[in-house]
Amino acid sequence: MHRAMRGLIQEVLCGVQRDGLPGAHHFFITFDTTHPDARLAAWLRERYPSEMTVVMQHWYEGLDVTDEGFSVTLNFGDAPERLYVPYDAIKTFVDPSVEFGLRFETQESDEEDDDHPTDPAGPKPVAGKTEADVVSLDSFRK
Repeated sequence: MHRAMRGLIQEVLCGVQRDGLPGAHHFFITFDTTHPDARLAAWLRERYPSEMTVVMQHWYEGLDVTDEGFSVTLNFGDAPERLYVPYDAIKTFVDPSVEFGLRFETQESDEEDDDHPTDPAGPKPVAGKTEADVVSLDSFRK
């Protein structure tokens, strides 16, 4: 199931690479900065030692989508930085313009929280107000 949902992310990003972001679409992508294949500037890794959320909306450059992950240059306070995010490192992928999102559970969080088992089906569509699966977008708004 995780592979299929990550394949969906790849397909969406391939469309953006080819045609750009359509209309009001934009993405909040949270990923594990400790993933061995994730590549980001040392200062970003220091600032975000476990996970980081990036926004692809108004300004991004050089989106390159592969079978394993994607590279993109994003602007961090007038400091453009190139990132590489493997699909396996993605924790959440949200497009608030259409109230769509995916959340990937990790083995670590499953083991740490035995009192609250997670659905073995894997990623969850985020829509409506399902208590366990809601991803709050308020923290991403300015």
